[in-house]
Amino acid sequence: MNYKMIAYLLGNILHIEGILLSVPVIVAFCYKEEFSATAFIASAVVCLIAGAILQSREPGDKRIYGREGFIVAALSWIVMSFFGAIPYYLTKSIPGFINCFFETVSGFTTTGATMLTEIEHLDNAVLFWRCFTHWIGGMGILVFMLAVMPLSDDRTMHLMKAEAPGPMVSKLVPRVKSTAKLLYIIYVVLTILEIILLYAGGMSFFDSVIHGISTAGTGGFSNKNASIAAYNSRYFEYIITIFMLLFSVNFNLYYLMVMRDFKNVWKNEELRTFFLIVVVATLLITTNIYDYYPTLEAAFRHAIFQVAAIMSTTGFVTANFDLWPEFSKTILFCLLFLGACAGSTAGGIKISRFIILIKMVVREIRHIVHPRSVNLIKLDGYKIDSEVTRSVASFIILYILILLGSFIVISLNGFDFATNMTAVTTCLSNVGPGLNMAGPTENLAFFSPFSKLVLCLDMLLGRLEIFPILMLFTPSIWKKGYM
Repeated sequence: MNYKMIAYLLGNILHIEGILLSVPVIVAFCYKEEFSATAFIASAVVCLIAGAILQSREPGDKRIYGREGFIVAALSWIVMSFFGAIPYYLTKSIPGFINCFFETVSGFTTTGATMLTEIEHLDNAVLFWRCFTHWIGGMGILVFMLAVMPLSDDRTMHLMKAEAPGPMVSKLVPRVKSTAKLLYIIYVVLTILEIILLYAGGMSFFDSVIHGISTAGTGGFSNKNASIAAYNSRYFEYIITIFMLLFSVNFNLYYLMVMRDFKNVWKNEELRTFFLIVVVATLLITTNIYDYYPTLEAAFRHAIFQVAAIMSTTGFVTANFDLWPEFSKTILFCLLFLGACAGSTAGGIKISRFIILIKMVVREIRHIVHPRSVNLIKLDGYKIDSEVTRSVASFIILYILILLGSFIVISLNGFDFATNMTAVTTCLSNVGPGLNMAGPTENLAFFSPFSKLVLCLDMLLGRLEIFPILMLFTPSIWKKGYM
């Protein structure tokens, strides 16, 4: 285990966070929020000092292997969340450090679950930082580091694999650093485009930025208590719906579009399946809630917005879907598990894993019926090797075990089944809103401090897709002689 390199990379992460904390300082000065500005400056200084301490001894061996990549990925998200909670604590925006930590973990993991009952009274700098954590975490902390830091490509793919969502990770171009830059260029362009469209529709510039970066990270934090419903605008709802779906798409496909390789884009099974599920779920819910709204268009608009918000794991709301019929709520609950496409900024299990899982079941049935037959699993026309299928099966089994374990622990609070189950599911899938006491118009402040930490762990497990966090608790991985 290369401990010096792990410390060195964590120092890089803290330096980056210190620089990023200067952005809300600018917001604070623009809105003359001197107290918040001081708090963010102090937080930035703490990050820079801690980063300098970790980087005080430069490692002679800077190679990164798979185990270091997973450890750095896990520790960087925990460290970023811990130091990112300091501004909330210093400004007294959120009472108690555990609540501050929860809010920051929810921000960086793009979950969008909150401890706050009242949002609109907060300083603009604090509101910006909440949503900015979504934007930072959306593409990934390590991907950002790879894009901006002068690291060599020697084994840095292990860092990208440890953080990138989905069962398979590939480079768009031969160099990892160039791939990270391309991903961020696409990310920034789409974010700016949404901000421009929201601002052109009449939303204030600050609100446009807030909701643009929150949508891009598929997070769901807003500066309004009622979320997007506060604007009561068809235009804003449709624009945000479109971009929630756009940020749910594998970013590799945008690269293919730029290269005009539209054939392989359409060939993508995951993309086609994703939009098929969106269409079917929207039509079913629209039909089911038609009587709840004055027009068919209103029912359709709210249905597709909430389907997009849940599947993209953004978690914005335009309606209290907890009041919808049980059929619609059941569909939305099922969508909590699915998530969007691999390689997007969304959370969840990912559509590609479900496709592979279904094909594994079909292969097993065919093998039982025809024992001598050879049945290959293919995705987009390419053979899926046994390593990927094993990884998918292991991931889903672990996901279910973690879900059940967390649910049992959370149930000690004594709340109802729907509250406990949806709170755990929405945190593990990085969605945000659940049902009943964890519903779209509620928050999770009522849970005990221990339960909040369990939910924080669930959010981190969901965002890093389980394995990096689990490796932190594997004693053998920390041994120097481990191979």
